[in-house]
Amino acid sequence: MAQWFECKISYDKTMENGAVKKVNEPYLVDALSFTEAEARIIEEQTPFISGNFSVSAVKRTKIAEIFWDDSADKWYLVKVAFITIDEKTAAEKKSVSQILVAAGDFKGALENFTEGMKGTMADYEIVAIQETPLMDVYKAKLGQNI
Repeated sequence: MAQWFECKISYDKTMENGAVKKVNEPYLVDALSFTEAEARIIEEQTPFISGNFSVSAVKRTKIAEIFWDDSADKWYLVKVAFITIDEKTAAEKKSVSQILVAAGDFKGALENFTEGMKGTMADYEIVAIQETPLMDVYKAKLGQNI
């Protein structure tokens, strides 16, 4: 099972108008530990950033699953309440999960989420959908010794 870490990279970015601005951009990395997450984000970002940069934060996330779309350029966080019935009390119980969905816009996020949930037998309701500031998401590199 994937363990997702949000890593923030701080660096001086040249804007479209030529001005240099200090930015702090978040990325998501699949890693086994905080140390591996930091090493992975440095490895992934080094080819794209000219000059010095630093990892300003690494934190574990509660993302349960990711629905991918290679044509999408934005990431949306969908909070979903799965509804179960307690056998003893017959009361409804809701457990909230967070699912990250790639999409081009809000409508696409809803469509991609619905498509990803098609095989699910559990009852659920969407609690919230919001766009995230994530720049990119990096899957685990399987088969490599780190």
